[in-house]
Amino acid sequence: MKVILNKELATLGEEGDVKDVAKGYARNYLFPRGIALPYTPKMIKLIEGRRAEIEARKEQKRLDARGLKEKLSEIELSITMPAGANGKLYGAVTNQTIADELSKNGFQIERKRIEIAGSSFKNVGKYKATVKLYENQSAEISITVIGQEIKTETPALKPAPRRSRKERQEIKEETVQEAPADGKTEEASAETVQKN
Repeated sequence: MKVILNKELATLGEEGDVKDVAKGYARNYLFPRGIALPYTPKMIKLIEGRRAEIEARKEQKRLDARGLKEKLSEIELSITMPAGANGKLYGAVTNQTIADELSKNGFQIERKRIEIAGSSFKNVGKYKATVKLYENQSAEISITVIGQEIKTETPALKPAPRRSRKERQEIKEETVQEAPADGKTEEASAETVQKN
């Protein structure tokens, strides 16, 4: 089913685009939300009447994307992550990590628009990431991942586990049986045998 987009939808297209979609998607999602209009001669005339306005908005988005591209190309992000002595990170730098770091620097960019080679960085070093902007424009940003060593403390000795009464009794019996023979215990046992 052909529809004309009334609003921009990232997964489908921009305002004024003619798209082919499933009937159910159009009837149940696009039409009720005002995202798309039916592809009819009346709607085509309506969109054509707004064509100059739509093109002006697209041109403004292109200019904004060019400006953002220049700003992003100039910055170099430094991300500090916990790492081992060999430079391997405990965790990984993902597109969400980069989006958070960019927002700290005043850039509001969705994580979906940030592309990383191999989906994440897992070692300390210098990397590049691509930020998709408007249409075919994209910006490349430099990222330096710095490792932060985690101080590990030597584990304290654990106290001996609590034993049940039965276990304590068995241990006591074993120590009595294994007690060293110093002569007195043999004499005492000899005396008890003679008395009986």
